[in-house]
Amino acid sequence: MPQKPRSFRADAIILKHQDFGEADRILTIFTRENGKIRAIAKGVRKVRSRKGGHLEPFTHTSLLLATGRDWYLVTQAEAQDIYPNLRDNLTNIGYASYAVELVDRFSLEEEENAPIFSLLKNTFARLNRGDPPALVILYYEIRLLELLGFRPELQNCVVSGKEIQPENQYFSAALGGVVSPDAVKDTSGVVAISMRALKYLRHFQRSSYRQAAIAKIAPEIANELEILMQYYITYLLERGLNTPGFLRRLRREEQRSHDTAAHPESDESVKD
Repeated sequence: MPQKPRSFRADAIILKHQDFGEADRILTIFTRENGKIRAIAKGVRKVRSRKGGHLEPFTHTSLLLATGRDWYLVTQAEAQDIYPNLRDNLTNIGYASYAVELVDRFSLEEEENAPIFSLLKNTFARLNRGDPPALVILYYEIRLLELLGFRPELQNCVVSGKEIQPENQYFSAALGGVVSPDAVKDTSGVVAISMRALKYLRHFQRSSYRQAAIAKIAPEIANELEILMQYYITYLLERGLNTPGFLRRLRREEQRSHDTAAHPESDESVKD
């Protein structure tokens, strides 16, 4: 087995960090060269540290790493893009955190996958410039699943093998694709999917981001697609994710605030 180099440079995205000791941090990083790794940044929490601002979550950073006993050691860090809009409100933080949680849960350590690195970097850039988050994340989910080998079958019934007809269908996470109504024996193991939602999934699956971004997804279809993707992802991971619930709570709060502003109580709107 070839010996690891004592130090090397890495094109990296900081996924998350946790405090360690009095002034250090343990970083979870996704690199172009080595996939997901863990590294320690010594003294980064000190006021005088020059590396702190270059190692925040959601930051694209150029790193110089040294090989340590348990973790890699960050010896140099220079931010390439900090994506400032990802941190300017809770909604953006939520969507960026969801993208991070997905790649973190699906990735094994030191399993190189440069296309996933590029996908995550491009997703941050799209969210940062203000593209519709639901569209950005749906495209990210579909592409990530494909890169991981979990591309769902959307053209033919996964039970009968027959071409899907233009009618509402079902989706089986266990079988990894669409099941036609006449092939479903037990609806408890599948979720319903409308033909409109299925058409959007097919469009995103075969399109570049620029082509996919043309789509105008109605709120009810976006909600249906979100439920479907969470059902499939939860099955694959064998556990639920944390950030989707956080995003749903944010949307409920935003809707409640909007409703209150649009329909204030009469006793609050009338002044003496």
